Amino acid sequence: MNAPWPAGCLRLYLVTDEALAGGRPLAAAVGAAVDGGVTCVQLRAKTASARRILAQARELLALLLPRGVPLIVNDRLDIALAAGAGGVHVGQDDLPCAAVRRLAPPGFRIGVSVSTVAEARAAEADGADYLGVSPVFDTPTKRDTPRAAGLEGLRRIRAATRLPLVAIGGIHAGNAAAVRAAGADGLAVVSAIMAAPDPAAAARQLC
Repeated sequence: MNAPWPAGCLRLYLVTDEALAGGRPLAAAVGAAVDGGVTCVQLRAKTASARRILAQARELLALLLPRGVPLIVNDRLDIALAAGAGGVHVGQDDLPCAAVRRLAPPGFRIGVSVSTVAEARAAEADGADYLGVSPVFDTPTKRDTPRAAGLEGLRRIRAATRLPLVAIGGIHAGNAAAVRAAGADGLAVVSAIMAAPDPAAAARQLC
């Protein structure tokens, strides 16, 4: 595991979904969200080609690096490395964390999606830098997820690991405080920001 992330780095974690951006360029929506307080961005583009994702990663890096905001690439270690991103986020069915750690350079960050205490402990043992607890609440943006953990599930995972926890799934301004109180170090959001008419204002409501 690497040295701890800078304080607050994961506090408001945007997961991109270009389909929710209402026709706005992805970089414009992300830039507005960062203006509103987003502290980390994950590029997630499940159906795009590798070339398209690489181009998006490079475009976002040009936007984010001067602002000190890390870019994480979902699933695709190859693209994260080719673009020079700060890390990769993998799920339970993706390349195992331990394999990613063997391939990754020093300082490269690895996030792992977990929904149970057992998965959290395994990811920590395999060298994860942070855990995405998913889903905390039911969410329309991902239909192939495990049953929602709820706040109690988040508390159990918090008690089982020292790693930073980023909660995702159905999070919005109305429940953000309760999620943080249950042990989340950060909130990961998709539609609450990407689908908002004003991403900057939406981000500010979650800070």
